[in-house]
Amino acid sequence: MAILPRRRWLNDPDLRDRLYELLEHDHLPYSVGSRFVRLIVCIVVLDVVAMVLASVPQYDARFGTLLTVIKVSALGVFALEYVGRLWSVVGHSPRNSSPAQDRFEYAFSSLGMIDLMAFLPASIALIAGDRSTLMLLGVLPFFKLVRYSPAMRSLLAALHAERRTLTGCLVILAGAVLVFASLLYALERNVQPDKFGTIPQAMWWAIVTLGTVGYGDVIPVTPSGKLVAVFAIVGGLTMIALPVAIISTAFADEIRRRDFVVTWGMLARVPLFSHLSASEIADIMRLLRARTIEAGEVLVRRGDAASSMYFITAGEVEIELPNQRVRLADGTFFGEIALLHRTKRSGTVTATRKTRLLALDAQDFHALIERMPALGAHVHKTAKARLADTAEAQKGDIAVAEISQAVDDHQRSQDE
Repeated sequence: MAILPRRRWLNDPDLRDRLYELLEHDHLPYSVGSRFVRLIVCIVVLDVVAMVLASVPQYDARFGTLLTVIKVSALGVFALEYVGRLWSVVGHSPRNSSPAQDRFEYAFSSLGMIDLMAFLPASIALIAGDRSTLMLLGVLPFFKLVRYSPAMRSLLAALHAERRTLTGCLVILAGAVLVFASLLYALERNVQPDKFGTIPQAMWWAIVTLGTVGYGDVIPVTPSGKLVAVFAIVGGLTMIALPVAIISTAFADEIRRRDFVVTWGMLARVPLFSHLSASEIADIMRLLRARTIEAGEVLVRRGDAASSMYFITAGEVEIELPNQRVRLADGTFFGEIALLHRTKRSGTVTATRKTRLLALDAQDFHALIERMPALGAHVHKTAKARLADTAEAQKGDIAVAEISQAVDDHQRSQDE
């Protein structure tokens, strides 16, 4: 009788979906998912620090038991997380695949392999009692930060996007190493047979020189060898600069692409813009201006003339209204009715922590809709429709009066 409830629990799709959202998508500020992410990151950092300290004899002798407990606990958490992801991933594949296929796809994905390597090799080494191997594998959980760090994911995406170009750079570098090693072998093998007696020996000098490391343990002594070394040094600067430039450019492009997608998503969620075409949203994005306010700084005050709307990209603000206080965090917006008319602000907006915003000025927006009458007509039509839905209106500027005033003023201007 006890087996049936357990099977029912394991096959509960609602519970599985909630767990999937917690592990994969529910990472908004102050949500359960964001707290889970912070917990995993703290465990990863604590686990890696414990392994580093355990390699120091005096720390290991004094805190060895504590460091072992930390390691075992961390491995247990990582194992439970992996099992949870493996169980909850069912039904979330873009293809109509079976549960086994969904789990197989996750298990052999790059992130799935990272999750597995975070606990399985170290667990085997811990059970086997191989301490040196455990120390070596103890830093593998650090790579789990790739899942939770947008910067690391962007860097990996940049490397993947430029993999063919970077492979070409490696081929060029290998060719240069072979050429310079062969030249030094021909010029120096009789003078320094212990260092340049074979091409593989000379390749060590070529790699060190082209890599601009310059250990100085192997150097040419003949005039012709030194001349070749000069060209190798100059060529090495190019060899290093080329992949660095490629990676930095690709990384910057990936960051811009990610910011573009995030900004696009914020604009598309605004009711006034939700039905605009892609080209119209892109035109609005060009008008956005970045702004940063510190914790405690007042952005707008109640009664001020409203001239801009704001999108919160990172941070949090508190809107103080006559009867309530409302907090808005990443991905939310406010002040969109200011784009239609310079009304009075209905509340005071203060940053609760350092906040980055994107501002859309009403003057710039009006200049845009003057060039695009269809856009202006749509925006005013949407604002008028929102007036009938108080609850929906309060999601934006939290001021139905602003909507009413803006629409009435626009209607009067049309009548005149």
